[in-house]
Amino acid sequence: MSETAVFLQVRLASTRLPGKALLPLAGKPVISHAMDALATLPVGCRAVLTDEASASQLRPLAKASGYEVFCGDPDDVLKRYCTAARRFGIDTIIRATGDNPLVSAAITREAMHLQAVTGADYAGITETPYGTGVEVVRAEALYDLHRRTSDPYHREHVTPGIYQDPVRYSVMTRPAAASVRFPSLRVTLDNLCDYRYIVELFAELYRGEPIELPEIVNYGHKQHRTSA
Repeated sequence: MSETAVFLQVRLASTRLPGKALLPLAGKPVISHAMDALATLPVGCRAVLTDEASASQLRPLAKASGYEVFCGDPDDVLKRYCTAARRFGIDTIIRATGDNPLVSAAITREAMHLQAVTGADYAGITETPYGTGVEVVRAEALYDLHRRTSDPYHREHVTPGIYQDPVRYSVMTRPAAASVRFPSLRVTLDNLCDYRYIVELFAELYRGEPIELPEIVNYGHKQHRTSA
């Protein structure tokens, strides 16, 4: 039977915004919102993929949300994913990151369905706000890439070596519904400006449950009109 996992990638040694996954956001750390958002997905495994230096701070939060903590290579993230997939016996990986507190479960389900019906090595839903999507990738494709590539970029960023090679790998993507397309809207957390924007968004929209994608898009359009 095929096993699917959410692998939430995080490391606390960011140079632009150190410890960003632990920053407070509406009464919780950023990473807890990411884990909450993906809690309803029908998967057999949930794990935070990190390094030894970050694990002690992440472990209590992961445990509270039903996630295991897997420590792997701090720099070779492709290797970290492959080692974790083998450790947990995973066939299909939902790749998300701990600095995206507004990741969308609905979009993730669409990507999972697209991968399931096509059997693609890589599947994703495009044109949603940056920071709301995930990648769905077959573990076998990652193992193959791990054997083949020594490119530091591919080893750090995990999936470009797959979706940039549609001859070797089957890649399936499709745009999101028009009502939630807003690719220029940035709701990922990479720097202090991102954090301030997300704090304001949560102050207006968060009511104790994950914020749905249409609300995020509507908020973004409203802010755009206000600043225009």
